[in-house]
Amino acid sequence: MQEINFKDKVLVISGGTRGIGKAIVYEFAKAGCNVAFTYNSNEEIANEIVKDLEQNYNVKARCYAFNILEPETYAELFEKIDADFDRVDFFISNAIITGRAVVGGYTKFMKLKPRGINNIFTATVNAFVCGAQQAAKRMEKVGGGSIISISSTGNLVHIENYAGHGTAKAAVEAMARYAATELGHLNIRVNVVSGGPIYTDALKAFTNYEEVRDKTKALSPLNRMGEAQDLAGACLFLCCDKASWVTGHTFIVDGGTTFK
Repeated sequence: MQEINFKDKVLVISGGTRGIGKAIVYEFAKAGCNVAFTYNSNEEIANEIVKDLEQNYNVKARCYAFNILEPETYAELFEKIDADFDRVDFFISNAIITGRAVVGGYTKFMKLKPRGINNIFTATVNAFVCGAQQAAKRMEKVGGGSIISISSTGNLVHIENYAGHGTAKAAVEAMARYAATELGHLNIRVNVVSGGPIYTDALKAFTNYEEVRDKTKALSPLNRMGEAQDLAGACLFLCCDKASWVTGHTFIVDGGTTFK
């Protein structure tokens, strides 16, 4: 199969310094895509990634500080991106929240609190909407593009303490279908990549990480955990011309774990 070539195109992705986001950044850079990614607090690591991308993949890369809990500031962020890049072709809503922000949201159902749930929905659904709106305005100018939200099969199967996250993921998948329906006439495709348990720092922060890891391996016919690169490859496919008639779809990448 002919290699995917994204030369002169631009990816905007939230949360590009670790885990799934970092894997996506590198996957697109390998395909020749210029990259604009956000980070939460670690500017040093973000700048190191920018340097590595530009030196080793001959692409243009820039990083931007961004608080996913303030999605309305996406408008300001995209203005900064406009100053550095002349177009936007792909947008991937990936960034998540952890730590204190999810207190009351990452817990059992009877212990859920409005603040924690609201933070999760803000970082998942509201952030997708605000980011996708800004991206779509730029994509319209270049004749179309591809928008993706990263989701989780935790909205299909029970995961301990995941009610807040799982429900937000179900909501963002529904929102993506609405976006796909309303943006299709602009040649903008909107899809979701939903991952089963993926080996990342975020998963390792789960209180029952070892149980999840072992259960995933046992459930998967492939007998392994998912890797960040597995989702990055799915995103690359959904953004390329080979997927030009795919929109409003949730692409499940779970190693076969939700069937068993």
